[in-house]
Amino acid sequence: MLVNQIAVFLENRSGRVAEFSRVLKEADINIQVMSIADTMEYGILRAVTDDNKKAIEVLRANGFNTAATDLVGFKVQDTPGEMCKVLEVLEGHGINIAYLYSFARAGEDYAVILLKVDDNQNAMKILAENGINLIEDNIL
Repeated sequence: MLVNQIAVFLENRSGRVAEFSRVLKEADINIQVMSIADTMEYGILRAVTDDNKKAIEVLRANGFNTAATDLVGFKVQDTPGEMCKVLEVLEGHGINIAYLYSFARAGEDYAVILLKVDDNQNAMKILAENGINLIEDNIL
């Protein structure tokens, strides 16, 4: 399944991430997953919320530069080597991974991996053909 994420370009300055979360809190939007990559001058905050469409609207209204993109989401057992098996399948089919992030939920026996790839449909087809569990809507 595809998981929609928002990307927010942030100046690398104190309080900017807190400001991002405050805007979403005030709009009653829950952050489900978040990752930040930074450089000296700016950062890219990537997040999945319980309402990305509304999140983009309120963030833009508050001066944040945002974009949306779809990621391929799948789950694996939360044990050593399971993610590696999936990544090797994708590598074997020439799927390039631009970035990924993953998380395991406390009390669960699986981990969720979200991938940014060049061809979402092909990647999902390859994963399904190889018995890899694509995530369902309610997994996040």
